[in-house]
Amino acid sequence: MDNNTIGGVPGNVLGMLGMLGDLCSKLKHGSITPEELELFVNRRNPFESRQAVLAQWEAVYRDLGIVVDLAGLKVPAKRRGLDRLIVVPRGIKIQQAYNACASAFPCRKWVGEDLDAVVNENDRDPSGGAYAVWVRERVEADEEYKNQSADQLRERNVLGITLLERLLYELKFFKETGYHLDIKNVTLSAGSRYRGGRVPSVRFRESLGQVHVLWCHPSSAYGFLRSREVVS
Repeated sequence: MDNNTIGGVPGNVLGMLGMLGDLCSKLKHGSITPEELELFVNRRNPFESRQAVLAQWEAVYRDLGIVVDLAGLKVPAKRRGLDRLIVVPRGIKIQQAYNACASAFPCRKWVGEDLDAVVNENDRDPSGGAYAVWVRERVEADEEYKNQSADQLRERNVLGITLLERLLYELKFFKETGYHLDIKNVTLSAGSRYRGGRVPSVRFRESLGQVHVLWCHPSSAYGFLRSREVVS
């Protein structure tokens, strides 16, 4: 009989079943959290230190020719389920982030003007210093906020991602995985406004292979149009 089989079951299969049983036990007893498992499934190290994440962001900006020192950065308290840290350096512009994305992969924006000239309202602005926000670690925007317009979210005091933060998330996610965010749905960048009150939105058009920066009305509410909540 093959020493690598037990009862006709290959040893490697039995080993995997044992690991799955151990994983289920650790989930049950809380030594591994569902959030940590979700990070692992998304090819993220669920146990990496905050310092390591900040070093990754410094490397992203170094590649863009932006030297940042995040040693004194104030990181907001983390809330359960929001595991992706987005770090925004002092002085970075929306158009600059868009240009960095366009250098890494095909992009298209609905307006020919500089994005900083037309996106004139943002809940958070790095002109006064670097900052960080937490968002959910998801390819698709938050299902919790489908069918909810930017106006409705503002009335409920739900903090939404800005256009700048969404573009930086796209850039870092692509550098990590080679893939894009919002393949099926659209991020409503509810933390920003175009001139006239319109709301930026971002999606990946798989048929065209492009990341699109678009807009919608602040009262628009659809199942595919979803904000990404932030903790700041």
